[in-house]
Amino acid sequence: MDGQLEIPNKLYFKIGDVSDLVGVKPYVLRYWESEFPAISPDKSSTGQRVYKRSDVEMLLLIKYLLYSERYSIEGACKRIRDLRKQGRLKEFKQEKIYGDQAKVKQKARFQQVHQLAKELDDLANLAQKEIFKF
Repeated sequence: MDGQLEIPNKLYFKIGDVSDLVGVKPYVLRYWESEFPAISPDKSSTGQRVYKRSDVEMLLLIKYLLYSERYSIEGACKRIRDLRKQGRLKEFKQEKIYGDQAKVKQKARFQQVHQLAKELDDLANLAQKEIFKF
């Protein structure tokens, strides 16, 4: 994946939206549902599939495993099971779907915390000078 993906902040997605996001036809999504137990969209009152964000992310991971890593369906299922057993599925999914975006956000948060710590240290030094002023 290119690391530039932006999944809209919505609770539910229709199959057409998911098809566009993942970049495969709706019939491929329906087939993957039958092969991957991790994909189980709900049905609306009208019987339409409604996918959660986690479903979309899993579908993107499946596409990555099948198309980029060249796994077979069975191999991709096993890889997902193994990652889940190792407790690494979420981390692997984030890395493969969002790529460097996650690292950039993490670095920005670290810089904010570092800046706040510096400001607190400056305030503490100023307060200490005021307290012990002679």
